[in-house]
Amino acid sequence: MELTYSNQLSGFDPEKRYRNPEHFDKPEAGVTSVLVIGDWPSVVNAYEAAGIDVSVREAKRAQIVGAGSQAELEKLIAALRAEHGSIQILVDCLEAGEIHRPESGDLALRLFDLLEIIHTSVGTLTTERDGLLSTVKALREELEVLKTATIAPPTDEASEIVALKAKLDEAKVPYRANASKESLEKLVADLPKS
Repeated sequence: MELTYSNQLSGFDPEKRYRNPEHFDKPEAGVTSVLVIGDWPSVVNAYEAAGIDVSVREAKRAQIVGAGSQAELEKLIAALRAEHGSIQILVDCLEAGEIHRPESGDLALRLFDLLEIIHTSVGTLTTERDGLLSTVKALREELEVLKTATIAPPTDEASEIVALKAKLDEAKVPYRANASKESLEKLVADLPKS
């Protein structure tokens, strides 16, 4: 099998197999020859060390319209690489669970500032959430107290209700099982005096 290593974005030959050299980590098994388009020494060296026939072709150079001199272009490329490096360091730190302010790179510094704002906002929301949770807990406890207060009448009232029901039972006067104290008192008051 022949492999072509190229970072081209178009113009692929459907009869060939392509790999992006930017993602190369080791030679693939079953490869008989390799064509490397561009300057990718790690790919070339790895396949040559594996005893595979390697040929190298120079990549087509893209003409950048509107670019200044070669020196200006190289300066722009260096700035972009530095920016990429700063962002990469920031991302690596985030993956490790830390955040450190980058030393350079406008985009990386802006990203860091935004992440700091997000971090602060999340901290504020966490504090507010915890405060709400303690408020909800206190309200639930208060609700339970109110439930028990309305379910069980005070013991003095309970004994009065039992006494009223006993008088009505003795007089053989019917009443509802869940009758209120007031209705029981009215029934007792209506009993004939003897």
